[in-house]
Amino acid sequence: MTNNSTNPKVDEFLTNAKKWKEEYKKLRDIILDCDLTEEFKWMHPCYTFENKNIVLIHGFKDYCALLFHKGALLKDAHGILIQQTENVQAARQIRFTNIQEIIEKELILKDYVYEAIEVEKAGLKVKNNQDNTNLNIPEELQNKFDEMPALKTAFEALTPGRQRAYILYFSGAKQPKTREARVEKYVQKILDGLGLKD
Repeated sequence: MTNNSTNPKVDEFLTNAKKWKEEYKKLRDIILDCDLTEEFKWMHPCYTFENKNIVLIHGFKDYCALLFHKGALLKDAHGILIQQTENVQAARQIRFTNIQEIIEKELILKDYVYEAIEVEKAGLKVKNNQDNTNLNIPEELQNKFDEMPALKTAFEALTPGRQRAYILYFSGAKQPKTREARVEKYVQKILDGLGLKD
């Protein structure tokens, strides 16, 4: 490891990790070798270059992963980047289920980290493909708009990403009754100019 300083919050995170402890430590060593600054954001080890997020280490039930914040811009020469869900625009993951996979890919992982740093140095941005014009407003939300014009105005003032999140969430319910309940629950948040997760 280089003499990059480690972050005490990440030390604590690793000490308390119930799962993926060895994998996390190995990923940390690999990333610190790439001269990034170790920080602790969103309850996970996060590595930055000139205060820009490059890569984050996180774990799930079935795998741990490196999450590249602008992974969509990487060439992915080895075809190992994964888009978590179809709604994730910029970030991409490389997933692992054991430490051996990490050890075998160490040089490849460093290449990806260095490429991510170059993307940041070049000031590249991920183009937002979230075109809300293709999304259908659920009937239950439209009914509420008709009933409360102020709600429609507040909704249209939200950022496209927030609008999209609400539409996907409301539409995600199979039963009209559930869709109606979801809309009802979030009326005040929309009026307050807040997103689904704010």
